[in-house]
Amino acid sequence: MSNEKTTSNSGKRTQDKSSAPYSDPQLAAGGELHQIAGGEHPILTTNQGVALADNQNSLRANPHGPTLLEDFILREKITHFDHERIPERIVHARATGVHGFFELTASLQQYTTARILTEVGEKTPVFTRISTVAGGAGSVDTPRDVRGFAVKFYTKEGNWDLVGNNVPVFFIQDAIKFPDLIHAVKMEPDRGFPQSATAHDTFWDYISLTPESMHMVMWIMSDRTLPRSLRMIEGFGVHSFRLINDAGKSTFVKFHWRPKLGLQSTIWDETVKICGADQDYHRRDMFDAIAAGNFPEWEFAVQLFTQEEADKFPFDHLDATKLIPEELVPLKVIGRMVLDRWPNNFFAETEQVAYCPGNIVPGIDFSNDPLLQGRLFSYIDTQLSRLGSPNFHQLPINAPKCPFGNQQRDGHMQMEQTAGRVAYEPNSLSDTSPRESPATGFHSATIPETGEKGRIRAESFADHYSQARQFYLSQTGYEQAHIASALVFELSKVEHLHVREAMVGHLRHIEENLAKRVAAGLALDKLPDAPAAAAPVKEMKPSPALQIIGKMKDTLAGRAIGILIADGSDGAVIEKIKKAAIDAGATVKIVAPKVGGAKRADGSMLAAEGQLAGTPSVLFDAVAVILSDEGAKELSLECAAIDFVRDAFGHLKAIAVDKGGQTLLKAANVGRDAGIVDSNNTGAFIAAAKTRQWEREKSVRTLA
Repeated sequence: MSNEKTTSNSGKRTQDKSSAPYSDPQLAAGGELHQIAGGEHPILTTNQGVALADNQNSLRANPHGPTLLEDFILREKITHFDHERIPERIVHARATGVHGFFELTASLQQYTTARILTEVGEKTPVFTRISTVAGGAGSVDTPRDVRGFAVKFYTKEGNWDLVGNNVPVFFIQDAIKFPDLIHAVKMEPDRGFPQSATAHDTFWDYISLTPESMHMVMWIMSDRTLPRSLRMIEGFGVHSFRLINDAGKSTFVKFHWRPKLGLQSTIWDETVKICGADQDYHRRDMFDAIAAGNFPEWEFAVQLFTQEEADKFPFDHLDATKLIPEELVPLKVIGRMVLDRWPNNFFAETEQVAYCPGNIVPGIDFSNDPLLQGRLFSYIDTQLSRLGSPNFHQLPINAPKCPFGNQQRDGHMQMEQTAGRVAYEPNSLSDTSPRESPATGFHSATIPETGEKGRIRAESFADHYSQARQFYLSQTGYEQAHIASALVFELSKVEHLHVREAMVGHLRHIEENLAKRVAAGLALDKLPDAPAAAAPVKEMKPSPALQIIGKMKDTLAGRAIGILIADGSDGAVIEKIKKAAIDAGATVKIVAPKVGGAKRADGSMLAAEGQLAGTPSVLFDAVAVILSDEGAKELSLECAAIDFVRDAFGHLKAIAVDKGGQTLLKAANVGRDAGIVDSNNTGAFIAAAKTRQWEREKSVRTLA
């Protein structure tokens, strides 16, 4: 494969036909990805004025090798980025954290010595933090965004931090590009907006120049980034790690979390309205579930494979923009996680918890994934900045629950009072000071490394479109339409035409019809040319495991039903629906025009958990409308009631109605379909409430 080089700072790219290693997928497209405005540009340098020849690749021992500590360019760039915000996290600032436990159900003893993965039945305390990426701590819960999924295991052998996302891939292949990615997605520095949103020029400009991001683009434009609840998302370790057994043999592993409640997402219009109705929607949902004893639970699964098996994959597993399809390497469920206790103090725990991917235990080790390699340095550096002390591990939320001790002393906010004259190792003056333990201590995998060091990427990292295409083709037709519509919405917010055109060009490599749908939605006069690909696009078998709709569970567990009432509503019907929903596992809220509730038909008072104006239907998975004739007449003149049923219909939810409810539907100009059921037929309502009425969508909105 030819290697591309930048010959000037004008943004123009020329081909070098030498046989040098593949060095830069961003520049390997064979010509301009899109014309960068302006003439000659200043030379990019370090803070010391050293000109950079390569700002895309960190320094590695060889194309597949580990990142080298001597890479002063990477360290300077990441260090500066890590210290940009004090004290809020630069990314993952908005979060919900919960205590719980992990229980191993199947041993991996043949693969690892890590006791947490070998002692079946053992329960290990955990603290799990689920977060948005782009917004600040004061942003909302429900933007279109990746969710961080970080778990701190307080094991018998020390803390293990599995720090991942609810998406199994990432935007970039090399950690040196992370500051640029986040600078692009964050609010634009000259205007301070938009907050927690990708629908703006700087993000899509960067993405249009970074073909390696195209797989991740499919994920973020899918419904995966619009979760219904934090209890209904998957979690992924993203990178390949290694397990090491007692013979020193290593096996590659990828980690997965699968929610017991199954996957469920919202619809974009619904998401926007939830944001206005309850900015703390996800956090409140988690709090309420735990308070009610409905503890969220996830299966813990692994994909295990050898180097020999990895060599046969049609992609490189060390590339964080790639996943391993379940059909290729099946998941093995080995445990479960239950979250059962809310923090006593949000700041002390959720805010001060410090996760570091470098926190592992004996029997687990790292791979040479260049994104992971950079994270091993970056996380501890950013925690030093954010928490202000190298002693942040002494904070209760961060401290191991097993014995620990070393010769590290003093420092800002030192809370331990160590005694004695010895603060070094080895020593002969103390019989009680900690010593290294060759027999039981941590051992790295013994992996030979050969080759020439350089700022290079392996040839196997060059394919940027095949898995993006596989993901898109694996979705149901409804989900494909949502991806296309999301792209139209996002790119419609981009002011620069050449950026919109460049993105549509990339989509042509993913799926031609997708590109046409987005181009039509953007009213482009013609379909833009696709950039030359650095590697041929492979045809990979669709993977149904990548869907959401196809994986939704036939259950109401964890879902919420809203019942709209007014004075004169039939109490018996209300109680019948409420009982059926609760028996099916749902929670039920009564919504009335006034917070005090409403009088039943028999004159008795029925309390309400929500007042109509502040409890719209977007907060529920399905609704029932039980009204007297007089109540229906009054609510037909109330816009909040009209919106309640109109939005429920537009968001494809099941609606149970009695005669008065039908009157309100008519006033809202809501038609009838299979998802509108008679309130007396509770069985049909419960069945319909377990899913969305997908066939309805074509009648209520225009999708790309």
